[in-house]
Amino acid sequence: MARDQAGKPDLHFFSRPLKVSSSGHLYFHIKNMSDYLVRYGVIPEVARCRGLVDVEMSRGDRVVVETHRGSQVGVIVDTLRVTAEPKQVSADAVDEEPSFFNILRAANDDDEAKFASLEMQADAAWDDWQRRIEEWNIDLQMIDLEWTLDGEKLVIYVLNDRGNECAKLALHAATEGLGIIEVQPVSEEGVVPQPASNTGGGCGSGGCGCH
Repeated sequence: MARDQAGKPDLHFFSRPLKVSSSGHLYFHIKNMSDYLVRYGVIPEVARCRGLVDVEMSRGDRVVVETHRGSQVGVIVDTLRVTAEPKQVSADAVDEEPSFFNILRAANDDDEAKFASLEMQADAAWDDWQRRIEEWNIDLQMIDLEWTLDGEKLVIYVLNDRGNECAKLALHAATEGLGIIEVQPVSEEGVVPQPASNTGGGCGSGGCGCH
């Protein structure tokens, strides 16, 4: 179930009014929508995403999706479920639904132009980041760079998980005032999931990040 920033169910997926049963339970009227598998990221990841209300999408459609990193352009690869008829579910059932990302909109011309521009910026920044990694004596092999669509975060993909070296790169970048950086290890099998951490320079579920 999609959540708001406070971790509560995102009610824009539900129609009004809400119903209260005789036992005091809240019931929501779920709107017509679909769930999709969406592929996103320069190192591809696939995630379950909640579609738009009363909007049907197809395999191959390009969309803007809110991921754990921020907004990113993705491609629909499959439809998982279609809610053909609106239905009522209890608040308890809503809380038991799995979490997944939200599709924000179909990618428009402005999105595609910005996506292409950010790709070029990432390519242009490659040599500078290679130089920084060498100067900072960080034992990492960079394999790709990617900006989130809002331009707020740079994701640096590196070969394999080097533990503290990932955090070291993120911390150096923060010290130099280079913005929000996420260092994401990648193995031969794809993106490497990272354990959660409460430290500012540690590795979280989406890699090592620093502001």
